[in-house]
Amino acid sequence: MKVIFACVHNAGRSQMAAAFFNQFADPAKAQAVSAGTQPADKVHDCVLHAMKQAGIDLANVRPQLLTDELAAGADLLVTMGCGEACPFVPGLKRDDWPLPDPKGKSDDEVCQIRDEIRTRVLKLLQGLNATNCCADPVQV
Repeated sequence: MKVIFACVHNAGRSQMAAAFFNQFADPAKAQAVSAGTQPADKVHDCVLHAMKQAGIDLANVRPQLLTDELAAGADLLVTMGCGEACPFVPGLKRDDWPLPDPKGKSDDEVCQIRDEIRTRVLKLLQGLNATNCCADPVQV
């Protein structure tokens, strides 16, 4: 199964979601990518910091454009509460997680968003029966 986490700039919520998904997923059952319709130049610094606190280094990750090629073979598109600006892929099942954009938020607020994303990702993986049985979800 392939899941795409998408938002407009691909510099915050979608990056966190894909990173958590790939950390906790059984790679033989599911994988995630993240993308945006208007990708930023880089992942937000506040997101890099919050994810590093959670044990995930996103320093080498770059926002990318949501293209037809990237969406090919995907099973689910999860958008991040970007309303009318959220990406849409015809024929692809879509879920929306109404989460605030971490850009410009305090460290505490970014960590709350990160923790909510982690919780939602774990719930999604359980629903897909795709959790890595050997994963030990580290408390953040």
